[in-house]
Amino acid sequence: MKFMNTSVLNFKYYSLSLLLGCFLVLSLNSCVQTKQIVYFQGDTTRYISLKVPAATPRYIQPSDILGVLVTSISTGSNELFNAPLMGNMSVSNYSQNPGQGRSQPFGYLVDSLGNIVMPLIGKINVKDKTVDQAALLIEAKLKEHLKEPSVSVRIANHKFSVLGEVNRPSVYNIIEDRLTLTEALGMAGDLTIFGKRENVLLIREGKNGLREMVRIDLTKRDILTSPYYYVQPNDVIYVEPLKTKATVTDQSYQLVPIFTGIVSALGILILNLRN
Repeated sequence: MKFMNTSVLNFKYYSLSLLLGCFLVLSLNSCVQTKQIVYFQGDTTRYISLKVPAATPRYIQPSDILGVLVTSISTGSNELFNAPLMGNMSVSNYSQNPGQGRSQPFGYLVDSLGNIVMPLIGKINVKDKTVDQAALLIEAKLKEHLKEPSVSVRIANHKFSVLGEVNRPSVYNIIEDRLTLTEALGMAGDLTIFGKRENVLLIREGKNGLREMVRIDLTKRDILTSPYYYVQPNDVIYVEPLKTKATVTDQSYQLVPIFTGIVSALGILILNLRN
């Protein structure tokens, strides 16, 4: 009879411990609701037409580095004009291995007056011009030296940063004029499951030396028609963590399983001593 009572007590104790453990696990790993991670929520109609926001033109400014690619019938002369390593220009990140410096783009540096200096044609003022306008200006001057020249210009050192709860936080460069916010986050490997999609912070250098700080809700479709849909040079995109992430990584909560194990061991010891 005593053995049966002890077995019943042990069973009740183990059941209580199991229930307590389950409760702790569920409380620490609170479920992330689907509404918190689904992008562009709204009307479920299969076809919706939204107006595409106009991209803000990027104008060349002092300290910009221009990648200039020249092609013409004169193959040998082309190499004289082309900026070094122009072929390596691509949309990529600036991150390097720990302890190493960030890579420096190659090209023609725009001086404080807005000029670049190219072989044979000398100084060319490109300040406040778009890359297409600068290409036409350079092409016109090259016609004096090359036969049927064609010029492509890109800004090599325009960049943006993605920080916080993304898979690849880093500094990335911008080659395309119409890089969108969704493309920028895609370059960073998308948000993690703990990223707060409804409250993404965008920090932008505005006009007249002002800095804008805008909160963006990626779970709503409004962003697709927002003036902040396109990334601008020096933008900083910060993704906050959900409270769930803070709870799971909190040291005090990480110690709970240890304390639970100690309590369980003490309980078993006390039951054995009573028997």
